[in-house]
Amino acid sequence: MSVVRLTLVAVLGGAAAIPSLYAQQQTGTSATAAHSRVIASDADILALIKQRVDEKRSAGIVIGVIDADGRSRVVAYGDPGPGQPPLDGNSVFEIGSISKVFTATALATLVQEGKVRLDDPAQKYLPSTVHLPTRDGKAITLGNLSMQNSGLPRMPSNFKPADASNPYADYSVQQMYDFLSNYQLTRDPGAEFEYSNLGVGLLGHVLSRATGMSYEELERQRVWAPLGMTNTAITLTPWMKEHLALGHDEQGHVVSNWDLPTLAGAGAIRSTTNDMLKFLDANLHPERGGLQRAMAFAHEERTAAGNMMIGLNWLSTHAGTDTIVWHNGGTGGYRTFIGFEPSRKVGVVVMTNTTGAGADDIGFHLLDPALPLAPAPAPPKQRTAIDVRADVLARYVGAYQLAPNLTLEVTLKDGALYLHPTNQATMRLWPESETDFFLKEVDAQLTFVRDAGGAVSAVVLHQSGQNATAPRVRSGG
Repeated sequence: MSVVRLTLVAVLGGAAAIPSLYAQQQTGTSATAAHSRVIASDADILALIKQRVDEKRSAGIVIGVIDADGRSRVVAYGDPGPGQPPLDGNSVFEIGSISKVFTATALATLVQEGKVRLDDPAQKYLPSTVHLPTRDGKAITLGNLSMQNSGLPRMPSNFKPADASNPYADYSVQQMYDFLSNYQLTRDPGAEFEYSNLGVGLLGHVLSRATGMSYEELERQRVWAPLGMTNTAITLTPWMKEHLALGHDEQGHVVSNWDLPTLAGAGAIRSTTNDMLKFLDANLHPERGGLQRAMAFAHEERTAAGNMMIGLNWLSTHAGTDTIVWHNGGTGGYRTFIGFEPSRKVGVVVMTNTTGAGADDIGFHLLDPALPLAPAPAPPKQRTAIDVRADVLARYVGAYQLAPNLTLEVTLKDGALYLHPTNQATMRLWPESETDFFLKEVDAQLTFVRDAGGAVSAVVLHQSGQNATAPRVRSGG
């Protein structure tokens, strides 16, 4: 799925942003060659992440590896942020949307114990005053929420954060209920994959109601405590605060942590690489017990997800004769990845403390060297602002629809144009010409387009080598 982005997007990053490199493995590697591969040495991993940090693509990176013999290793390099201890396996990161596979693991344990069913309507566990949408007589089930085919959008339209630096903090349960009760599905539940933070956040909320405990306590009792994940939580303990790797934006500035009280199941968990290796190891060994069998149940491929398959939130990519089971995550200052090959009993965790830096290509490459690393981005072009008359700028004021849930609001104040994307910070537009403008906060540019009659009809966003057209849907303020 293609994703339109601008800056500090106030939605969780995650598996919707799937680079095409995952589909570039065209021919099968022989089974013998595949199973003889070993994950790179510590020296090679260190060289890889040192290059990333030195190129300023990430402040710091910690990588955890489980080899085929069951041994685990941790390699770390980079900047943990001012006043924090050096990066290592105990450094705490926001794991973002990797939280979704923890939600799926809790769901799988409840299913295996007969306490809930995948085909249970989610409505069953909500207050009678909340009316979850249906379509053609089909209800949204717990399975739909976990397989990302509920028909619910990526984010609710009433998500309007007061603080863009901590965007989920003030989104309430009542707001979620209001949105769900008034939303009309555009397709049947189960019909099509669409990555939805709302859907998995709702799933975590539903499981909390079904068990009578908070989402955090649900995960602690069912997953973290049994696996000895003592430094994994939503609410940071004093020890976790002391060991926190501070998040950074793409310009290298320290940013705020994110809190997700309502949509916790979609991305609220914080953890260490050492703890994530415990979780990874358990996922590699379904023969060990009930929790591990539930994990394997969650891995099972159930339906298509673009060029991949999806189980219960876990995604599967087929690379030659191997299957990589994985998920990624991202919040305002972090990008993370977890992936493993069940047949080879190997796995990788990648934790970075910079948004936009990317962790996925590293994880995939370590699991399968035939999958390439992403090249370093070209340095942004140096741009010079010019003066443009206010009456010319006034022509561009209005709203432009970039995506179903993303509108670009353009306003004029004190002789300057400003851009306000839905749920994002307002940024000034700097003119390079009468029609071409650039942003200073992020490497992105906009070109306003006129129709045959000379009226402004659209704006084109240029970012990350892509051009996305947003038709004008409203003129004026």
